[in-house]
Amino acid sequence: MDKFNSLYDFIDFARANRKYPDSTANNLKSALKIFEKELNIEELKSIDVVEDSIGEIFRSLVIANKNKSIISLNTYKARLLKVIKDYKKYGAEPSKMQSWITKTRKSTPLLIKKDKKDKKNVVLSNLINAPVENFHKIDLSFDCGKVQILVPKGITKTEIETIKSIVDSLAKK
Repeated sequence: MDKFNSLYDFIDFARANRKYPDSTANNLKSALKIFEKELNIEELKSIDVVEDSIGEIFRSLVIANKNKSIISLNTYKARLLKVIKDYKKYGAEPSKMQSWITKTRKSTPLLIKKDKKDKKNVVLSNLINAPVENFHKIDLSFDCGKVQILVPKGITKTEIETIKSIVDSLAKK
């Protein structure tokens, strides 16, 4: 009959043998700590009892941790069950640890692949790199069409008079 505390030793042993990365081992230990608070004396003495009564233990865990979301509590439950499963498979007989083949994850999630595809379509804003516009833009609509007039900000009175005379010459009489 294996005690609940032997799961902590198993996680350390699996980490030392590179079966669990550090982050996974820490996450599994935190799940054990949360569940350990809800276990009675008989459950602390046997992993099999914990596994058999996981439903009741989980209900008391949910009641005791009302401030946590049910999603995170379900994650802790899954982690506990994973440790128990791994312990039964590899921890009860340490020589089996050698045959434990770990899954390696690729570090390119779907979003990164999608971003790489869309990278060709992404255009950085030209306005950021463009110089500040030093003119006034005037858009006018007439019966004959639309006109856009760009007037420099530093225009002199003589230049204004010249522009006025050009525009006046375009008018129909």
